[in-house]
Amino acid sequence: MKKYFIQKSPFVVPTTDGKLIEEYHGLATTNNSAISIAHMIAPPGWSEPFQTPEFDEYTYIIKGKKQFIIEDETVVLETGQSIKIEKNTRVQYSNPFDEPCEYLAICTPAFSMDAVNREE
Repeated sequence: MKKYFIQKSPFVVPTTDGKLIEEYHGLATTNNSAISIAHMIAPPGWSEPFQTPEFDEYTYIIKGKKQFIIEDETVVLETGQSIKIEKNTRVQYSNPFDEPCEYLAICTPAFSMDAVNREE
């Protein structure tokens, strides 16, 4: 039995907001509930509702800028920067800038719609 797995075909999450989400490891691809790793590209003007996830989320910016409203503080990350947002923290993610933002998102435990707790 092999002690490794090479992921060659990520699950592309269907979206309606122009955002590309490719999950490489996690519930949707490898049925891994411990961690999810996704490559994302958020188009200019993209945003999500506020949420209070039941998982830690790490974000690494590959290219562009991404805005985070964490509780009541606004933080902007740029290429080469990363952040960890602890679980049970109210946060909103967006790209109010003119260029796409490419980034990696790693969640522990894995991202799930049941655990993200998005606001309406």
